[in-house]
Amino acid sequence: MYKINRILLFIILAIGCSIQAKTIPVCVSCAVTSIKAGIAIAKDCDTLLIKKGTYKEYNILVDKPLTIIGEDFPVIDGEDKGEIIRIVSDEVTIDGLFIINVGTSYTSDYAAIRVVKSEHFLIQNVVLEKLFFGIYLEKSNNGKVYHNKIIGDAVDEYNSGNGIQLWYSKNIEVDRNIVQGVRDGIYLEFSDNITINNNISTKNLRYGLHFMFSNDDTYSNNTFENNGAGVAVMFSKRVKMYNNIFKKNWGTAAFGILLKEINDSEISGNIFEENTIGINIEGSNRINYTNNSFINNGWAVKVRGACYENKFTKNNFMYNSFDISYNSNLNDNVFDQNYWSEYTGYDLDKNGIGDVPYRPVKLFSYIVNRTPETIVLLRSLFMDIIDFSEKVSPVFTPDNLLDANPLMKKIK
Repeated sequence: MYKINRILLFIILAIGCSIQAKTIPVCVSCAVTSIKAGIAIAKDCDTLLIKKGTYKEYNILVDKPLTIIGEDFPVIDGEDKGEIIRIVSDEVTIDGLFIINVGTSYTSDYAAIRVVKSEHFLIQNVVLEKLFFGIYLEKSNNGKVYHNKIIGDAVDEYNSGNGIQLWYSKNIEVDRNIVQGVRDGIYLEFSDNITINNNISTKNLRYGLHFMFSNDDTYSNNTFENNGAGVAVMFSKRVKMYNNIFKKNWGTAAFGILLKEINDSEISGNIFEENTIGINIEGSNRINYTNNSFINNGWAVKVRGACYENKFTKNNFMYNSFDISYNSNLNDNVFDQNYWSEYTGYDLDKNGIGDVPYRPVKLFSYIVNRTPETIVLLRSLFMDIIDFSEKVSPVFTPDNLLDANPLMKKIK
């Protein structure tokens, strides 16, 4: 009954808004010449139509339900003085603005647009440049960040911010945004039930996407390319990662995905191509890896220990320097029905499954884990010989770490 009453109240308010709302034009030659002045005279549910031009304003406070729409992308120039737009009301829409010159601070996280303790907001079609933090959601729920372009010029991590940041927020859609040149493209902390879809996050200093203590989130159909590292998912549960592209995340500590203390999650349908490490796993359990493709990576999967009950099924491992790296002689994970480009077995009964099990862990990867300098011997005949001997009689690698049903053809 309470829920029905809330829905009825929302419908009544919406009808009231549509009847009473008016549009207030803002421009140099209009009766209202600044955005702040427009907000001051506006009533709940009004629309501010910001005409094309440049508005040198910052610390703009949106404290009532409003729609703020830009015509032909008017420029809001904060002149490096501080935060530009702060939203503290429910039911606010920001659409079609070009915001530049957010202030930089070592004590305050100035943002181009900050949303604080608000519900049912929409931020869309916004272009942000010369920024510190881009869009910052703080204790805000049930909103959408859609089709924005965030272009930073970050050089060092210590004096740069994140493109899209969610802190203690729930039920947010982050969809079809382009983020580049910031510290972390998209950052989540203590934020649950978030969907991150169809975004392009590239050329960021640290991570394309970064999770901390965030549960029941889904990210799919995103591209993470040429970042310091692709995605870091840390201290979270029940995260779903579907159909993303992780590409060209190169560096001494770079990877497609870092998983640290992650449990009960799914990684499916992703492409890991030309990364130093495809997936770097530490202290993560009960994760299903299915239908992923690992192509031309240094390491496809690097398991660093304390990882239990994970399942790798029907994945493609193609042309990686190392398919699986393992630093323990104990194994509690399952590899089954994967395609391995280095598999040289046979299929006499023609059922599509190799008759000889495949051992994906090379002894050389075990050696490189302990003595990184030996990587220079990667293509040597000596390494091929000791890898072959380890496959014949495993001593250093887990005896049960094998794919008993390797596929003869790659999975489409």
